Amino acid sequence: MFVHSFESMAALDGKGIRFMVFLSGCPLRCVYCHNPDTQKAGGKYFTPEEIAKKASRFKPYFKNGGGVTFSGGEPLLQSGEIVSCADFLKKEGISYTLDTSLSVPLTEDVKCAIDKCESVIADLKFQSDETMEKYTGKNLENVLLNLDYIKSIKKDFILRTVVVPKLNDTLDALLSYLKIVEKYEPRYWELLPFHTMGFFKYEEGGIPNPLKDTPPMEREKLEEIKTKLREKTTIKIV
Repeated sequence: MFVHSFESMAALDGKGIRFMVFLSGCPLRCVYCHNPDTQKAGGKYFTPEEIAKKASRFKPYFKNGGGVTFSGGEPLLQSGEIVSCADFLKKEGISYTLDTSLSVPLTEDVKCAIDKCESVIADLKFQSDETMEKYTGKNLENVLLNLDYIKSIKKDFILRTVVVPKLNDTLDALLSYLKIVEKYEPRYWELLPFHTMGFFKYEEGGIPNPLKDTPPMEREKLEEIKTKLREKTTIKIV
């Protein structure tokens, strides 16, 4: 598995305490990407067994539902390796979550990686092919096919959307996502405020930053929008 980096004792991307594995490579070029340094393929290679051994060191912290989260980049670009790693993790009694954009073809390896995981954190970046292509470089086709599969096997999953000033930071803009959100019925829909904490990665990597003049999303404004959205749907919004 080609790994960009690891993070131990994480708590935001899955249940309990997480051992994060950030895999290298991504098919998208999101204008608001906060990990642009993971976009290119490469990184350091570890065998699936080596990843499982690293994760096993943190088993004492996984007692309250924790485990491994494969993120990136786009982890499902290495779905075959994840499937292999899943078997080693299972021997250790460790579950895993996928933190993914779902912007990859629905191959047998992708299906298997989804089948074996405990849950999926799916990024619903935009609600139409037009906006998806404009701001990420790809359309929604693979995303929706993967969501169809996730729903068909009744896999536990949540949807996440980053709310970005001037891109999708209005009630009307987010209401337009509901057709997709309500069709797939996630456990909940999480709206995250755009932040600028990853801007230094663009500077250090010499990567053009399309949103360098965009301020962070105001949390108060986002909470107001969430309150109004909750009046329009039965889907849990956090």
